Amino acid sequence: MSTTSVHAGWDARGAHGSLVPPIYATSAYAHSGHASLKALFARESEGFAYSRSGNPTTAVLEQRIAALEGGIGAIAVASGQAATTIALCALLEPGTHVVASSRLYGGTTEFLGDTLVDLQVSWSSVDPWDVDAWRAAIRPETRVVLLESIANPGAELTDLDAISAIAHEHGAVVVVDSTLASPALYRPGEHGADVVVHSATKYLAGHGTTIAGLIVDTGSFDPRRCPERWPRLTTPNERFHVTFADEYEAGGSGLLGFARAKYVTDFGATLPAQSARDVLVGIETLDLRLERISAHAEQIARSLQGAEGIARVNHPSAPGRADAHLAARDFPRGTSGVFSIDLEGGEAAAAAFCDALSVFTLAVNIGDVRSLVCHPATTTHSHLSTEQRAACGVGEGTVRLSIGLEDVDDLLSDLQRGLAAARTARDAGPSGAEPGDAEPGGAERGDAGPGDAAPTDAPGRASVLSGAGASRSRTA
Repeated sequence: MSTTSVHAGWDARGAHGSLVPPIYATSAYAHSGHASLKALFARESEGFAYSRSGNPTTAVLEQRIAALEGGIGAIAVASGQAATTIALCALLEPGTHVVASSRLYGGTTEFLGDTLVDLQVSWSSVDPWDVDAWRAAIRPETRVVLLESIANPGAELTDLDAISAIAHEHGAVVVVDSTLASPALYRPGEHGADVVVHSATKYLAGHGTTIAGLIVDTGSFDPRRCPERWPRLTTPNERFHVTFADEYEAGGSGLLGFARAKYVTDFGATLPAQSARDVLVGIETLDLRLERISAHAEQIARSLQGAEGIARVNHPSAPGRADAHLAARDFPRGTSGVFSIDLEGGEAAAAAFCDALSVFTLAVNIGDVRSLVCHPATTTHSHLSTEQRAACGVGEGTVRLSIGLEDVDDLLSDLQRGLAAARTARDAGPSGAEPGDAEPGGAERGDAGPGDAAPTDAPGRASVLSGAGASRSRTA
């Protein structure tokens, strides 16, 4: 993993011996003759004509992420949202259907329930831990099964092996958003995923500087096995005068070829060369960052178990989590740095908690080297209905934490200060039932399942919090 992160996609012995892939800051590319450019547009040769559809710097990033994920190809696009949008648009057409996990990033849920519906695509939301529910939700018109490898914001894990097997029995393509895991912790293609999408903005870039997205074809999907289900890939395309599925014969990806030619070009969702190089530089330290961030996140999550004012810690290490076996089986290197806590006292407690922090920064991003915090119900998931937020595990008192690379004692001290403020706000006013109190599928807090309340007598938590180091003041 570490070697691939540094070297894949680039040979420093090429032009000028640049160790780092250069930024090709150009809009178009000169060609030696008419035949060269004609062949490129006819898809008879590979190369670059105009940077809206491809760039040499971006191509290095695509090769690197494909190597890291064990895929046959990739496309780099302008954002993680663009990656999800383009991947699904390439696989879906009017009258088709998507089965999606109820635990998704808010923007993905909005896309499914709004824009895809405008395109006459229907969708069903299912409890990600109920394997029978996935099977029951699939229809003859289902083309895509969509889930996250580690869910945002509650860090829930899903049995991708089992769900992929069900999807493939019915001829559906499995699309996995693996933003929170990154290939440093988990490779969905090894568990049955056909397509992997990333918001490269997060852990891949890692430094909060760049918006980017990636789509990876793992190589397991071949539309020629069931051509009637994928006519846009398996029949001649009148616009481009090719049959995209033919590209599989040469070891390429017809799905990515179609997605790039049609949707990247038409949507103009181009990743700038500078952004591609920023992500490449970030990937070079991905393995090291995720190892430390995951370890610190688990340490902090365990320390918060049973702390006064916290109703629930939503992390795979929490006692009673139904996905604990998946953490042990599929995530031996950790489960990333993002998880959530449910505070007693609702939004008032959450607001007081966030405002009292000085090391954590209040911002709607994750996967940064800086530790970040936000209140999903009023930000990332604010456009969802109360019922949809509850299905996502987001209540009025839910706070999302993204652990960075700061000293862990400083982070614990900061959280102690936030909890003190949250308790004060809770005690100052009435608090009612939280929208997120019920688990997906009707499980209540007393049931053993992901997100259940932790025992209040868990050992060692108070001592860790009270022993935290001195806090740091907020900087610009």
